[in-house]
Amino acid sequence: MIEIVSAERCTACNICVHVCPTNVFDIVKDQPPRIARQADCQTCFMCELYCPEDALFVAPVADAPIAVEENDAGVQALMGSYKRSIGWGKGLQPTAGKDHSFELLSRTH
Repeated sequence: MIEIVSAERCTACNICVHVCPTNVFDIVKDQPPRIARQADCQTCFMCELYCPEDALFVAPVADAPIAVEENDAGVQALMGSYKRSIGWGKGLQPTAGKDHSFELLSRTH
């Protein structure tokens, strides 16, 4: 579930607003987007993936919000971590080729 839009990192490009499939954010003029409908977040990570500034933290828990503080060093380290872990972005190595789960579909029983 989306937990943080960092006021320090965000450049108000609103890419996250436009890629969110469930319309979680509201645009705020000259400010970071506001998390307006947090309960609608499907934890798809699209906003985090597309954010050019790693200004978002999406918790992998989809059931309910969790208490996190943006200035917490652990949270800072997690911002943009999903993007890095799958190799999404300039200068990163995609990890999809390491996933061999597709082999399960090719097996016959």
